[in-house]
Amino acid sequence: MRIAVTGGTGFVGTHLTRQLAHEGHEIIILTRSPEKHYNTDQIKYVGWLKEGMEPEKEIQSLDAIVNLAGENLNSGRWTEDMKKRIMNSRIEATDAVLDLIEKLEQKPDVLVNASAVGYYGTSQTETFTEKTTTPGDDFLADVVTEWERRAHKAQQFKVRTVYMRFGVILGEEGALQKMAMPYKMMAGGPVGDGEQWMSWVHIQDIVGLILFSIHNSDIIGPVNATAPNPKRNKDLGKTIAKVLNKPHWLPAPSPALKLMLGEMSMLLLQGQYVYPQKALDHGYEFNYPHLEPALRDILL
Repeated sequence: MRIAVTGGTGFVGTHLTRQLAHEGHEIIILTRSPEKHYNTDQIKYVGWLKEGMEPEKEIQSLDAIVNLAGENLNSGRWTEDMKKRIMNSRIEATDAVLDLIEKLEQKPDVLVNASAVGYYGTSQTETFTEKTTTPGDDFLADVVTEWERRAHKAQQFKVRTVYMRFGVILGEEGALQKMAMPYKMMAGGPVGDGEQWMSWVHIQDIVGLILFSIHNSDIIGPVNATAPNPKRNKDLGKTIAKVLNKPHWLPAPSPALKLMLGEMSMLLLQGQYVYPQKALDHGYEFNYPHLEPALRDILL
């Protein structure tokens, strides 16, 4: 298959590209700076999202597009300027993907667009599946709702569209390393009251779910990219401590985190129990359905 990836040099994109290459696909990385990279027999870097760049002239046809582009939520304190960057980066990239699709002579069969479990808002008691259609009422829910609304427009070109709602992705980069650091320094413990749900997923299953969605033509709309066994923060912390053979004892109080991080503290202090119903219903088998083996694979 001929597959284009935006955000292909990021954490998820790098893992996805590696697996696509392993499977023998032809990969096109859409990037603002193609001159910084070297093309190979399987991977080509094409300029995108800058004035004067016309990627459709270099691509012409695709089987699939995976859109992973967007400002990192952890890039800095959520000032009004940062919140605009978070929102606008996703809208700009998705609109550019739609523009590319419109100009291609041969349209892709499918667009897999990154999304997030932030769509659901936060709760300590509810279970969210893809059948949950009412979004939350916070900033992240607003971002995800607009992100998916833009991506939905791909269907006007008869492109099957999947919204890959990522949970907390565990891998050698990203959130896990920040969560594990206090434990490595003998200072780990629950965050806030520790009761908030963490809907986690191993990076290998993120890649697996993206590929599963590309290859299964009956998958459309939202897909919860989370493991089927979410954990509360306190239990996730205890498991990290067990895997690293470190103590779990020093809590990070909510007021201090709110003072330090402002609105961004919701990423640590609030959560949601998200279940991957659609993936399981379609027969996806998780590589890491349980937390401890996932952490041992990454941390040891």
